[in-house]
Amino acid sequence: MTQETDKAARLMITLAVMSATLIQVLDTTIVNVALPHMQGELGATTDQISWVLTSYLVTAAIFMPLTGYFSDILGRKRYLLVCIAGFVGASALCGIAGNVVQIVLYRMLQGMFGAALVPLSQAIMSDAYPPEERGKAMALWGLGVMVGPVLGPTLGGWLTEVASWRWTFYINVPVGALSFFLASQFVPETQRKARKMDWPGLALLAAGVAGSQYALDRGNLQDWLAATDIRVSALLGVVGLAGFAWYSLRAKERALFDIRIFTDRNFATACLVIALLGLGMFGTIVVQPILLERLLNYPILTTGMIMAPRGIATAISMLIVGRLVGRTDARLLVGAGMAISAVGSHFMTHYSLDVDAFWIIWPAMLQGLGMGLIFVPLSTIAYATLPRARMAEAAGLYSLVRTMGSAIGISIVTTLLSRQGQVLWNELGGRLTRFNPAVRHYLQGLHLAPDSPKAAALMAEQMARQAEMLAMIDVFQLITWSFVAMLPLVFLLKKKQAGGGPIPVAAE
Repeated sequence: MTQETDKAARLMITLAVMSATLIQVLDTTIVNVALPHMQGELGATTDQISWVLTSYLVTAAIFMPLTGYFSDILGRKRYLLVCIAGFVGASALCGIAGNVVQIVLYRMLQGMFGAALVPLSQAIMSDAYPPEERGKAMALWGLGVMVGPVLGPTLGGWLTEVASWRWTFYINVPVGALSFFLASQFVPETQRKARKMDWPGLALLAAGVAGSQYALDRGNLQDWLAATDIRVSALLGVVGLAGFAWYSLRAKERALFDIRIFTDRNFATACLVIALLGLGMFGTIVVQPILLERLLNYPILTTGMIMAPRGIATAISMLIVGRLVGRTDARLLVGAGMAISAVGSHFMTHYSLDVDAFWIIWPAMLQGLGMGLIFVPLSTIAYATLPRARMAEAAGLYSLVRTMGSAIGISIVTTLLSRQGQVLWNELGGRLTRFNPAVRHYLQGLHLAPDSPKAAALMAEQMARQAEMLAMIDVFQLITWSFVAMLPLVFLLKKKQAGGGPIPVAAE
């Protein structure tokens, strides 16, 4: 096979796995903006429709760490094709769902088949490219993983507005069909291995992951430990994960996966960083639509256009860093990305209700630029010191940690935003009295008496907006400090030699 043929085959493999990755990652956020439309058409309550998100996240989290197991018993290519076909079929079923029970069940199927698409694509891309080009491969793979969640709400809003919420699912069918065809033709098969299912380990892992994901996803809606189901699910999550770790260490070769993979310093540190990155990666995505739509009254499509440059900046930085990661110390790139993201997040703490679109866009672009610098080299060096045979298993675990970190980050952001908003509302309310000269001066400019009902309604509205704005600033401050706090972890990563290959352990 010539070098040109190798390049052409790699291009087809890249297109196949990137399209599969994109539909899975997009689906985590594209549905969010369509929930109110689903709720009205399917006759569901707010709590019922939220299960459209929860069911997908919980099921995907359970099946994600099983990637290595199914890749061994089916072969990586065969398992990829099964996952693509299952995900596309489940997407079509979601589009024709007639009630909330059906769509929740079909979303569970989506989560079950879609869970492995990201780790499988990462493992396939890593194997398809030689070590010196692996940074470029991770940059291409990272485009879908990082840019997808940013573009998801924009695409979802546009599809819902011009067609129907059902098209947020139907859009997966043609893209998935293309991915299936390309994967069937160009993705190489791996050798199958005989493995037995570790049922006790699977039960413990499923209980731990499902309990944790349920508590994180619904905790803020139900005031956390004040709700019985959150207490039960949190306890189930802690006991399940701790029990799985204890059981796996005793079972060793019979375990669902070898938990000792976390003794590799690069992999363990990269997992910790990617988990902590969930706060900065998804915190801004959660907060900015609230700022733009609820406080600044931008329409949904304008909101998407304002948020899109962050994803574009991430894509550009990924393409650039993909060429640098084989020639530059990856730790410097990760550290620079953290610093740049911290600076961008810091400028967000200066937002106000008078901020214009330009001052929203460029700090977000700066943060997105830093994210791209972090993600690619981190994904590359996470596997640098691992044997190739453990790549699929490691990719599944890495994706699970990233998913759980994102869930934790989103939970922290939504809880802080909600509770700080209440605290600040009470603090501001204590100062808004008819005897306050500033209040009287403000109302005089509007020709309103301090004791008029219209004045009271106006002041209550303004107080709520200002309280929520101040709470957002607190969230951005937390995100800023999270990037700063991650900087020391860079020094725990092992240095890589130029060319992208792992170095011997003794080289440090």
